[in-house]
Amino acid sequence: MKHFYVVDHFIKFPQSEYGGVWNVIAENDDECFDLIVLDDNESYSEYYGNLRANVIKAQRFALVDNEESRIVERFLT
Repeated sequence: MKHFYVVDHFIKFPQSEYGGVWNVIAENDDECFDLIVLDDNESYSEYYGNLRANVIKAQRFALVDNEESRIVERFLT
């Protein structure tokens, strides 16, 4: 079963003022993490140490339909 994740992730200035929020459809925490890292067009990799913990504690909602795994939307400051 896939879930809709709402992942809040802090990224320090100057890369970002506050960080961002990723809305992701994924099978599990590992897939969610991988989708966010692969989506990274910026250079936030030095902050990914906290990203896995943020994925694990993210709000998630079970999906009724079998949606494709993907990043639905992201908002980064």
